[in-house]
Amino acid sequence: MEKNIYEAGLFLLLAGIILVVIKGIFAADFALPPCLFHKWTGYYCPGCGGTRAVKALLRGDVISSFFYHPVVLYGAVLYSWYMISHTIQYLSKNRLRIGMPYTEKYLYVAVIIILVQCVFKNAVKIIWGIDLI
Repeated sequence: MEKNIYEAGLFLLLAGIILVVIKGIFAADFALPPCLFHKWTGYYCPGCGGTRAVKALLRGDVISSFFYHPVVLYGAVLYSWYMISHTIQYLSKNRLRIGMPYTEKYLYVAVIIILVQCVFKNAVKIIWGIDLI
């Protein structure tokens, strides 16, 4: 299973590089439609801010990325740690067995982060009328 996750991570890295190159060549902006939940209710869905967080992180603005949606930064850190540790293990031909093992606890932490940020952003909006995104 670890090998499959690592290969998927390499594929994700390759896809990201291709998108960056395409954006650089064609000066394309990948605009997404607005969140329908937010549009219809005025409140934030659990994923609201995710796209902004990814764009901020790609610009190197880690703080803004965290405030838009903290699970994006959490995922980026886990992805980096996983890929680097497994690459070192692969290049050392398993002499350095430092590959980060996959466990579902990382997924549970991500779900908790998503729920907490959704409740927090909506509570701030309801109580003080402040839009955080």
